[in-house]
Amino acid sequence: MSAYRGSKVVIIGTGAVGATCAYALAIKGISSEIVLIDINQAKAEGTAMDLNHGLPFIRPTRIWAGDYSDCEGASIVIVTSGAAQKPGETRLSMVRTNDAIFRELIPAITKHNQECTLLIVSNPVDILTYRAWQYSGLRIEQVIGSGTALDTARFRQMLAEYFSIDSRNVHAYIVGEHGDTALPLWSTSRIGGMPIEDFRRLYKPDCTLDYLNTIFRQVKNAAYEIIKRKGATSYAIGLVLVMIVESILRDQHTIIPVSRVIEGQYGVSEVCLSLPVVLGRNYAKIIEIAMNNEEENAFRYSAETLKSVIASLPPL
Repeated sequence: MSAYRGSKVVIIGTGAVGATCAYALAIKGISSEIVLIDINQAKAEGTAMDLNHGLPFIRPTRIWAGDYSDCEGASIVIVTSGAAQKPGETRLSMVRTNDAIFRELIPAITKHNQECTLLIVSNPVDILTYRAWQYSGLRIEQVIGSGTALDTARFRQMLAEYFSIDSRNVHAYIVGEHGDTALPLWSTSRIGGMPIEDFRRLYKPDCTLDYLNTIFRQVKNAAYEIIKRKGATSYAIGLVLVMIVESILRDQHTIIPVSRVIEGQYGVSEVCLSLPVVLGRNYAKIIEIAMNNEEENAFRYSAETLKSVIASLPPL
């Protein structure tokens, strides 16, 4: 099977996340062209060389180091550039540095391409997704962030491990901020089609809701723990990005919790947060999944937390 037609992908930033994403994307074989851009041109070139030496083992893909003019014709531009999160540092603490980078970077992309989907990965991803939308002038559906897609994957994996269940049979979402105000949607969580509360009573009667919330706290703090041990997260987010890219390129309409501009859902607007989104080519429709009152309040709190940070940034 050849790569999907019109499947050029540009990755800006060849650090741990960008390089791993390129590697996973090449192995998957869904992109006809992968362009790597980095302020450190030599690093981008070295990464492209390394990937090209693996081409005999994967589907034919053109991979090269380029510049912003190579964004022309790309279906997706993935942005991983920015200050990296340090051990003990919150995602929100990097906002001013990375916003300043985006002020120059996003117009450099849209100068050459106004039809692509911008996929923002840099942290704090929700605020930077919102600012990327503002800086780009693109339609709301064209600018998304990786959001809580990775948090949701971690959540499902940890629940599956605890209940000794294949993670593919766990259906549960983390929504809101990709950060400290993220929230689990316990009210709609399912295992094998059964509400998690019913499954817990039948198969883990000694498990309390307090313990389930301990699992959620482990999910929320997972990145901090990984960064403390190895300096950066890379493998899981690389796979998450490939899933998002594939859904867009192949117009699969996969439901993925990604960050995008909220337009009044749950009484929230003028901010980017994660909710389940149906993703396809030039398509990113929010699903208004049912929340109980406590979850809605937590979602609105997440929104207000980020909006206060956005309000503190320099004007456009």
